[in-house]
Amino acid sequence: MTRIGIDAMGGDYAPQVVVSGAVKALPLINPESRIVLFGDKAQIEEVLLRENCPADRFEIVPTTEVIEMGDNPSQAFRQKANSSIAVGFRYLSEGKIDGFASAGSTGAMMVGCMCTVKQIECIIRPAISSVIPTIDGGEVMILDVGLNVDCKPEVLQQYGVIGSIYAQGVMRKAHPRIALLNIGEEKEKGNQQTKAAYELLENCSDINFVGNIEAKHLFSGEIADVVVCDGFAGNTIIKQVEGAYMMALKEGLKNSYFNKLNYETVGGTPVLGINAPVLIGHGCSSAEAIKNMVLKTERTINAQLDSKLRERFS
Repeated sequence: MTRIGIDAMGGDYAPQVVVSGAVKALPLINPESRIVLFGDKAQIEEVLLRENCPADRFEIVPTTEVIEMGDNPSQAFRQKANSSIAVGFRYLSEGKIDGFASAGSTGAMMVGCMCTVKQIECIIRPAISSVIPTIDGGEVMILDVGLNVDCKPEVLQQYGVIGSIYAQGVMRKAHPRIALLNIGEEKEKGNQQTKAAYELLENCSDINFVGNIEAKHLFSGEIADVVVCDGFAGNTIIKQVEGAYMMALKEGLKNSYFNKLNYETVGGTPVLGINAPVLIGHGCSSAEAIKNMVLKTERTINAQLDSKLRERFS
């Protein structure tokens, strides 16, 4: 049985939208999967009653504290030991759940990642990634998108390997194309970081490195399945995508492609390079976004990324 841990108290509209999203996910997950909700039991059951959903469809782990967005992440994780995030990570580290996701405090989630499940040995720095749609109907994965704003070339090389394994397991790409974000397609373009990273990626025999990619080609789907960059550039791109979507809404531009730019379809961002599946959702997640976060957590668990990464980097 796959056990999907969800922080019911995480996000701007928790627990209502989190529990509602989990209810929406129920008919879509594998019959062998089970959603485990961490949070205030009375509040969770109240929402389930309003949703006309029997409480026994879920496993509820009662907690009494919540790490708020304004809390100091490291202090709150230590001091609020019975918070939904802290208890969720405790269950994850003890193997009582197979993956954990939250739309709550990103800082507290990262503290949990580094202090409980920890990063995989020999991986220099974990990354967070995001997937954006391409105009050909596919999607492209970008990493890092904000965890590490400065990266050594060796880190970017590892991101190429991590992204390749993720794309094979979750995006179901047999031979994912890995590209390096740069200011030009030519090998000699870029700064010292990207030039050195290019050499390392080019000589990495177990990935399909296709060279540099310019930002204008990210959305075409013609060049790459995975784009490697430092967290500064990656976060800038993601924020630009969010801005483009909001502008499209404001101007009344509605089509199948622009609809896919909605963060709700993404669900959550996986933390890659740690010893267990962890996903971080948007703080203002709706029930639809939570539903997709649950489904993405299940796919990430079933892809067994952590074990594949441990094997690759051992």
